[in-house]
Amino acid sequence: MEIPKPDGGIRKLGIPTVVDRIIQQAMAQQLMPIYEPLFCDNSFGYRPGRGAKDAIQRIKEYAEQGYTKAVVLDLSKYFDTLNHTTLLNLLRKQVKDERVIQMVKRYLKSGVMENGVVTETKEGSPQGGSLSPLLANVYLNEFDWEFSRRGVPCIRYADDIVLLARSERAAERLLETSTKYLEETWKLKVNREKSRTVSVFAIRNFKYLGFCFGKNAKGIYIRVHAKSWKKTKDKLRLLTSRSRCGSIVKTLEKIKVYMRGWLNYYGMAHMKNNIEDLNGWLYRRIRMCIWKQWKQPRTRVRKLVGLGVNSHYAATIAYDRKGYWFNAGNKAVNWALSRERLINWDFYDLATAYQSVHVNY
Repeated sequence: MEIPKPDGGIRKLGIPTVVDRIIQQAMAQQLMPIYEPLFCDNSFGYRPGRGAKDAIQRIKEYAEQGYTKAVVLDLSKYFDTLNHTTLLNLLRKQVKDERVIQMVKRYLKSGVMENGVVTETKEGSPQGGSLSPLLANVYLNEFDWEFSRRGVPCIRYADDIVLLARSERAAERLLETSTKYLEETWKLKVNREKSRTVSVFAIRNFKYLGFCFGKNAKGIYIRVHAKSWKKTKDKLRLLTSRSRCGSIVKTLEKIKVYMRGWLNYYGMAHMKNNIEDLNGWLYRRIRMCIWKQWKQPRTRVRKLVGLGVNSHYAATIAYDRKGYWFNAGNKAVNWALSRERLINWDFYDLATAYQSVHVNY
């Protein structure tokens, strides 16, 4: 299966059959307790009790200690380029039952079917399998410990790697040595165009797991990256499209589901002003959809009067020829479809939700 990537590319997922998925999950559950104690403390991807927010918090802690220069490493098609021989040899260090090793080998080399055509897999562990996340962590675990032994803060979430340094010169050396180590020792391909050294506070250039960092008089704080904001706004714009929003009740529910998950992930960031701006914009989008659904001028007059607007003002607005977006910002429409009224209609107020989520951080 192919799914679009945020940067415009395509990510291929290898979806196992039901039987294979069950067996892979059973293997993962037996292997995880063996490898979990061996993984580095700065590895956060696909591990129980750890997540992306923990990785961001760890970078913040290091930045507060003076590690403000970052080496961002981009591995080109990491899951698709794992060397089978190297991976199996790593597994043999801890797993002494050769039958398990051979089972893993068979999964790695089982091949994939795309558009009805089966092709061999000579390298890589397809994303989508229950065993792939564990194998990916096993493969890069030696990399984690190597730079930990060198005293270099190495934060990794699956194949998203950030090395931290105190100076630009040290960061440049780290970029060179880490790239050489990954390519020569572990036979991985580093995307040299995307891998770079950058300041942790470079708002445009430093982006990790959707977050970035800022600094003010109170210290270092976590922010939502501009690209993440754009992606969120595009999604909300799609949900509240005049041509697609359909039932307002269903639209409000979709917004609630999406933004509840979004805030649970990004709620640790400082974004009070941004959330209030997004909230106001979203209220206007909802009013625009409602205004369109009322359609006929006489319907609009009736609805506005029913919501308490003076009949003269209601008629003036309803019979004008202004666009939907323009009228959604009209004072009388704002008063009729007030924030309180929309919340009573089950609108998910982002500002209120953010306050309740962010207080936990």
